Amino acid sequence: MASTSIYLNFPGTAEQALRFYAQVFGTELAGPLFRYGGMPAQEGAPPMPEAVQNAVMHGAVPIFGGHLLMASDALEGFGPPLQVGNHASISLHPDSREQADALFAALSDGGTVAMPMEDTFWGAYFGYLIDRFGVQWMVNFEAPQG
Repeated sequence: MASTSIYLNFPGTAEQALRFYAQVFGTELAGPLFRYGGMPAQEGAPPMPEAVQNAVMHGAVPIFGGHLLMASDALEGFGPPLQVGNHASISLHPDSREQADALFAALSDGGTVAMPMEDTFWGAYFGYLIDRFGVQWMVNFEAPQG
């Protein structure tokens, strides 16, 4: 079955971020963390620097509705340079105002609140923040109509 995942890159803090998000969502890592040191040696390539071997090559945490939040450490020489900023936003649609408030409070711990949770003109209870890892989150609760 098709699904949607969100993939984030971090400057050496992927494991910390994944463990933080698992705590926020009350889940656990979805399998082991794959580390750069576990990559097979490539013919003709120099040995992997010791400082890079423990960095996260891939990890994942389940969040809402079967979606996964995936992450890796974006290291120099392993893909394009990392640009932390407005490259990704994650929009959460919780089941209640209480859940919205709890998620917002947990994610904003150590981060920056750009717009506190409030009722909006479009009928949602909404807030926007940047967490301690530079990831932008939108929390949007819309009460069921009917």
